[in-house]
Amino acid sequence: MSDSPDPTDSRATATRYGEDIAGSAAFRAALADLIAFRTDASADDAGPQIAAYLDHVETGFAAIGFETERTTAEGHPFLIARRIEDPDRPTVLGYAHGDTVPGMDGQWREGRDPWTLTEAAGEARLYGRGIADNKGQFLVNLTAVQAAMAARGGRLGFNLIWIVEMGEEIGSPGLRELCTARKDDLAADLLVASDGPRIAVDRPTIFLGARGGRTFKLHLKRREGGRHSGNFGGLLRNPGLEMAHALACISDARGAIKVPGWTPEGGIPRPVRAALLGLTPAGGEIDEGWGTPNMTPAERVHGWNSAEILAFTCGAPEHPVNAIPPEATAWVQLRYVVGLEEDRLADHLRAHLAREGFGDIEVEEIGPAFAASATPPDHAAARFAVQSLERTTGARPVVLPSLGGSLPNDIFTDILGLPTVWVPHSYPGCSQHAPNEHLPTAIFADATRLMAGLYWDLGEVTRDTLLGQD
Repeated sequence: MSDSPDPTDSRATATRYGEDIAGSAAFRAALADLIAFRTDASADDAGPQIAAYLDHVETGFAAIGFETERTTAEGHPFLIARRIEDPDRPTVLGYAHGDTVPGMDGQWREGRDPWTLTEAAGEARLYGRGIADNKGQFLVNLTAVQAAMAARGGRLGFNLIWIVEMGEEIGSPGLRELCTARKDDLAADLLVASDGPRIAVDRPTIFLGARGGRTFKLHLKRREGGRHSGNFGGLLRNPGLEMAHALACISDARGAIKVPGWTPEGGIPRPVRAALLGLTPAGGEIDEGWGTPNMTPAERVHGWNSAEILAFTCGAPEHPVNAIPPEATAWVQLRYVVGLEEDRLADHLRAHLAREGFGDIEVEEIGPAFAASATPPDHAAARFAVQSLERTTGARPVVLPSLGGSLPNDIFTDILGLPTVWVPHSYPGCSQHAPNEHLPTAIFADATRLMAGLYWDLGEVTRDTLLGQD
């Protein structure tokens, strides 16, 4: 970092510097450099680009005084960066991922290259794969660290360890094993990280955990080959109809879950309801009358569970023929908060289907699985983060007990034993995981200002205060 302001030990200097640099040409160039790496975690040939990305990021950490280490777990690469200033000061764990979903070349508006940072005229938006998830959010936080250090004369005032992984989009392979094997080495007092969206583009948000996610493949096969729908109609079981009725017994007509064991006992805890009071989720895109009754929309997505049908097929939809299909397949996904027997979710579904007369349907859990996790809204670390963001903006941030989506947050809460505070720098309409991924240009300066204030405050607080032990 160059041309730093005179060190004044000033919080205002930190937030101002963060805001200024995030609006600069240098920041935009750094963002373009990150976007240019084709780090699609699912691509067979992504290895060299992933390694090059970590080389680039490692150089950036080293330039501001971090010791860096490259390692692997379960065959997947990780970067660990450390800046230990004083063992008696609090230690914060940071996290980011540099991998992305596929670029979806050729599907972006105006022929945009997903791996090139671009701005549409008159939109005040920046486009590029990974800008929201998660390269842009990572750069915001790294810039904020630099701003806080500059304002404190080259020091943070606390210790910071940062994990950068390259497989979050494929289920974070190796992250659990890394944190288990290196638990002592990664010991910290608090996780501070950024991913996911704010509740709205102009509303700074904190979330304290993430809903779990499990996907189940349901399959029913009655025979080899189809049968004429006229000659056999009314005589043979139709797997498509049977599967449709089986899916209908998973939730009611408005989407409320009916599977015993797929919702927590006791309802939504009072502190969670209090945190969600008056909030409108998902940018206001809500279907009235849908979801679990007697809950607000915010409670349904940030404090409760949902079951969704991702796909359902029988026969040949692209070319239907007059035949009873021999088999049917559906994919069902459960998003859930803490409080379930997570190792028995498939068993609960099988038992429910059997009770409803669909015991012939095979249930297989597939794909990446995320566990549910959450730090209580009244935890001292959560209160500290809320006060910090409020000090910067003059208004209380939105506090979500759980992100609606899923993250490997349980690794930090359950294995490393940390309270977790996530400060997202995206918004619901960012088109992550789709063509035209983007962020509003203004969000970078706003987010960096918030994070610079938070990092500054972490340099002022004691470990006992963060953990609620003072």
